[in-house]
Amino acid sequence: MSQIAKLLTTDLKHIDHLNTGLLEQVSLLATRRKRNSVARLTKNSKIFKAIIHAIKEKKGEHIVSLDLRKIPEAVADFFIICEASSTTQVKAIADYVQEHLKTTVEEAPFHSEGQQAAHWILIDYVNVVVHIMQPETRKFYKLEEMWMDAEGEEY
Repeated sequence: MSQIAKLLTTDLKHIDHLNTGLLEQVSLLATRRKRNSVARLTKNSKIFKAIIHAIKEKKGEHIVSLDLRKIPEAVADFFIICEASSTTQVKAIADYVQEHLKTTVEEAPFHSEGQQAAHWILIDYVNVVVHIMQPETRKFYKLEEMWMDAEGEEY
């Protein structure tokens, strides 16, 4: 297990105000690897653009993409992270991202987590992972800081 996975797992065990599903989310990301058979993505990829568009349509805020392609231990090519002010909005954005990608680029997620508590919903499209988080959850986990070697871009 990578150092990041160990750190996240240790931190998550001490947090009882968030649901246990978050531990599963982080563990899944920390242990799975990109599929070699899947072509590398770029910011011009249809799936990437469709995700950004869907988040904006549902008023997601503070949208950031992290380009992880140069980080060997990264589990995806990109993370796309955004905030939503309520559990209702977190769910609405997640639902719309999945619906929009299914209809526009014919992509279904490999895995998703966090729908019940909706503090942090993760949608895994293998080489791009979408993180929809409430502000306090985003501040706590600091994904952008954890992956500070990645090039970030705001939308």
